[in-house]
Amino acid sequence: MGGFSFKNFTFFLIVVALVWWSNIETSNARRVGKHWRQRRTDFTSLSKKKGKHHGGNHHNHGGKSKQKTPPPPSPPLSTPPAPPTKPPKKGGDITAPASSLVFNVLDFGAKGDGSTDDTKAFQAAWAAACKVEASTVNVPSEYVFLVGPISFSGPYCQHNIVFQLDGTIIAPTSSKEWGSGLLQWLEFTKLVGLTIQGSGTIDGNGAVWWQDSSYDDPIDDESKLIVPLNSSLPQNHPIPLRGSLGGKMPRIKPTALRFYGSFNVTVTGIKIQNSPQCHLKFDNCVGVMVYNFSVSSPGDSPNTDGIHLQNSKDVLIRSSNLACGDDCISIQTGCTNVYIHNVNCGPGHGISIGGLGKDNTKACVSNITVRDIVMHNTMNGVRIKTWQGGSGSVQGILFSNVQVSEVQLPIVIDQYYCDKRECTNQTAAVALSGINYENIRGTYTVKPVHFACSDSMPCTDVTLTNIKLQPLQEHYHMYDPYCWQTFGELYTPTVPPVQCLQIGKPLSNKIQGVSDVC
Repeated sequence: MGGFSFKNFTFFLIVVALVWWSNIETSNARRVGKHWRQRRTDFTSLSKKKGKHHGGNHHNHGGKSKQKTPPPPSPPLSTPPAPPTKPPKKGGDITAPASSLVFNVLDFGAKGDGSTDDTKAFQAAWAAACKVEASTVNVPSEYVFLVGPISFSGPYCQHNIVFQLDGTIIAPTSSKEWGSGLLQWLEFTKLVGLTIQGSGTIDGNGAVWWQDSSYDDPIDDESKLIVPLNSSLPQNHPIPLRGSLGGKMPRIKPTALRFYGSFNVTVTGIKIQNSPQCHLKFDNCVGVMVYNFSVSSPGDSPNTDGIHLQNSKDVLIRSSNLACGDDCISIQTGCTNVYIHNVNCGPGHGISIGGLGKDNTKACVSNITVRDIVMHNTMNGVRIKTWQGGSGSVQGILFSNVQVSEVQLPIVIDQYYCDKRECTNQTAAVALSGINYENIRGTYTVKPVHFACSDSMPCTDVTLTNIKLQPLQEHYHMYDPYCWQTFGELYTPTVPPVQCLQIGKPLSNKIQGVSDVC
């Protein structure tokens, strides 16, 4: 071993130990670095996920390492797909975006300048909306749309369509647009869940029709009871106006807005004015709601009923103002479960059930409530009118809380109704029973009560409660209450006394045949 001393051996061991220890530290450092980088990557990933949901900035508050922050991860090789732009339907299906649910008539070529014919644009907008459930046809404000006779029809349209009317729709005044005459101008048929709403107006330009036929139209039979004090009192008629092209308008005049064969129909907010004939009509409809609605036509415009109901049930009419030249509301055969309240009527001919049974037909009306009504300057207040020769029945009627002001005939039953100068006397009649009047108050100008019931089919179960009607002398001869073949009961004294009402039941009363019972 010569010169190899113990001291050299010791030094050799120290060197070997240092080399061994250095290798261990290096290995540990590599492992520690590896784990740190992995944890940093995991935290960065988590921060990105949190940021996606919470939108905040996140910082690492770990150790005090002086190592530099690793560079951001490389961008993905491909861009992730964009989220869907169409909101999901219930059940996970994808439907059209919200904007595609609204069909503005301007987008279909309507001009809205009041002179261009926009009928085809309205037809196209409806055809598009018809295919989409809960869609909206938008008739925007500040535009006037000239639209000819048109039908917005089902039955293959989707449900719950909204017709948003904020602008104005006007009818043509040229006779050539109407041919030989039509029964309606704007018609909606065989639809479910339809709503017409908005702040807009439907204007029928009725004056061009009234002047040509006002003397030929049917007359209201109750006008025969109104006798002027001065026989020279002029009868008011609409100011004559000709069609825009000078032609005479057809004898058949259209209803402005008609619904036929539809379910759950709502009309709210809009106004109909100057209809050639009836303003708003419901035929064969179930589930009708009309509120915050108005009608405006002159009191001398012929046969311009405000709202006309026929063969319809489950009807609610409320919170509306109706001014027209005929019945504010007319309830015809086939109507049941009708509730009318908080309606202002006038001018007009009041709220009427009938005329029923014309041309020997059968009429059935039941469960009608009319209450909380204000009537001013109308011909009639609350009225039931039937034709001789008819059959069927009217029953379950309540007229309650009706305030009348300057009304010619506040309470009327007329089973001899005739809209011509003369009608043939007939024996058969529509049976009337269960007719109740309560809290009818105010002023009258001709006759407070007029009950003219059938000889062969007297009115039964007619009740009067809290009736207080004061005379107001104006331009007409005035009369006391009148009753004929009317049986019932006075629950309270009336003003003026209705002494002609026969208490109890008639001694003999024609029994209706099986075919007559509703």
